[in-house]
Amino acid sequence: MTQLVLPLETRTALGRSDFIVVPANERAVAFLDSYPGWTAPAAALYGPPASGKSHLAAVWAQSSGACIMEAADLQGGIPDGPLVVENIAAGVAEAPLFALLERGAPLLLTAQAPPSEWPHNFNLSLPDLVSRVSALLAFPLWAPDDALLMGLAVKLFADRQLAVPESVVSHMIRSLERSPGAIRDFVARADAAALAAKRPINTNLINDLLDGRVL
Repeated sequence: MTQLVLPLETRTALGRSDFIVVPANERAVAFLDSYPGWTAPAAALYGPPASGKSHLAAVWAQSSGACIMEAADLQGGIPDGPLVVENIAAGVAEAPLFALLERGAPLLLTAQAPPSEWPHNFNLSLPDLVSRVSALLAFPLWAPDDALLMGLAVKLFADRQLAVPESVVSHMIRSLERSPGAIRDFVARADAAALAAKRPINTNLINDLLDGRVL
């Protein structure tokens, strides 16, 4: 007999103190924390899904008063003042993006790929845009070291109001693909499995999930 899993809301902690600072991202954090004394008017954060781009962008938006919009919405108009543009990807509107980079107001862009790859990956054709993008100040937010993996897993469990022993978290990350997305998805599975079976999140549950004995 299993327990019915209720669709309880998970609160994702997105405050500055909730961001995990490790050597892999400390340059990005230091740059954003230096606002309004930025050394460049625009910068980019890049890394895979769940690497903290949106979290850190939201922290900066709160401190700077910046608006946040999706790159896919650039054609709909650009608000004044500081701005975060999320998810630069294929199909991005080139003219509005170039106008953003030209206007000189504080701008933070996020993407999975580094700006040096945008011209090729996203087929950018405006020569001036290619030049500006290639020179963009950019910060990676992911390097799969143990400190960041552990910190991310602990945070994701804490977002679900779960206190999981460090030894269990360590065992989990050693057994998973070393990517933030894999950790995020596995934490959600562990939470659901523990609730459904009324079991604690311990090494036995982690092993059962890894071996497919728990769905």
